[in-house]
Amino acid sequence: MCGRYAITLPPEAYRKIFGYPEQPNFPPRYNVAPTQPVPIVLEERGERHFRLVRWGFLPSWAKDPKDFPLVINARGETLETKPTFKAALKRRRCIFLADGFYEWQRHGREKAPFLIRQRNRRPMPLAGLWETYTDPAGGEIDTAAIVTTDANGVLAAVHDRMPVILSEQGIDAWLDTRDEDTGRVMPLVRPCPEDWLDMVPVSRRVNKVENDDPGLQEPLPAPEAAPVQTKRKAAKPRSSDEDEQGSLF
Repeated sequence: MCGRYAITLPPEAYRKIFGYPEQPNFPPRYNVAPTQPVPIVLEERGERHFRLVRWGFLPSWAKDPKDFPLVINARGETLETKPTFKAALKRRRCIFLADGFYEWQRHGREKAPFLIRQRNRRPMPLAGLWETYTDPAGGEIDTAAIVTTDANGVLAAVHDRMPVILSEQGIDAWLDTRDEDTGRVMPLVRPCPEDWLDMVPVSRRVNKVENDDPGLQEPLPAPEAAPVQTKRKAAKPRSSDEDEQGSLF
């Protein structure tokens, strides 16, 4: 799955790859967490655009967001069948701007964080779905989730899931929603090649969202484990559409 990620490259590096006309100037973020505003690229009427959305998908038919789970990931195997995602898969696909993400390896009662990036250190196009939610008072909020798939050989050492990372060729197909035949894009929902990625252990400081600095990405000589926090009952449901992640946030 994907529960934390990073956006550290200069804004122009993303604009060059994705080709949107907007010229946003945003600071580096080393520890992006659910419910925060995050940048995505989407396509409308054949044109790409930069947009800020909430990380945490809300389908348009949800009656009360307070009672709806926090969906930060959309499991690739359910996109065509689950009511939460079916409409967005056809008409509202997007890409999360990112250049790395974090995953935790568990050993019994301990977990250790790892940073995963592309070996070429270029932007990492994470496939996503977005939706505009309108509340009863007419207020609107744009929301999104990251699409996930089975882990490749690199990630399998620490977790059984990973985000869908698109090739530069796959970017065009994923963003183009003019044809609502989802069968043509589902082949993109797969693990990326192993040689795209490297993975290093990093400080468990990344466990706390308050920490957001370059030191979080400094490689460690060995994994730094910490006790797994006991799950607590939350007033609001929290879900990744895959497994419980509330203890991380």
